[in-house]
Amino acid sequence: MSSPLPAQVRGSALARFNAMPTEAAERVLLHCCGSHRWAHRVAAHRPYPDLATLLAAADEASYDMAQSDLTEALAVECSTELHEDAPYAAHLALDAAHAEYERKFGHAFVICLDGHPAEEHPDQVLAGIRRRMGHEEDEERAISADELRRLAQARLSELARMPECLGAVRPESPCSPLWDSPSVPV
Repeated sequence: MSSPLPAQVRGSALARFNAMPTEAAERVLLHCCGSHRWAHRVAAHRPYPDLATLLAAADEASYDMAQSDLTEALAVECSTELHEDAPYAAHLALDAAHAEYERKFGHAFVICLDGHPAEEHPDQVLAGIRRRMGHEEDEERAISADELRRLAQARLSELARMPECLGAVRPESPCSPLWDSPSVPV
């Protein structure tokens, strides 16, 4: 029997993802976005013929998340950390900014740094926190939802490039990235 997927997909990370049992696929997806409903929805629409189709499905699922789904996903996100070689003063400034943000909004600060060079990440994170601290809760929640959607896109794209990560998923460590993503330590 021939596969309904294009030849370039067969044997790829996407093909491995498409072939996974549903529970395993959902565990992989939970590392991209921590909403169980989102992960179930994206996993349920497999097989995906290409990455663009997977990303479109992930976007659609993100836009359809209920407030409880967003709360669940934000609860497992971790605050961005600086690279250990960053100056001590920078670590203190970022830790204080994260603490203030989390106190005000009740969840970790999420920002997608995809497209920004690594050397700009600390400045982007600090500027983002400072800018977003002035938001009302509803406005910040909408921005956080969009940043989470963008993070899921970046994480899925990275996963598609790194098939070895498909076997490395550990559900007990949602804040431990399986691969470098645009939201991990900078």
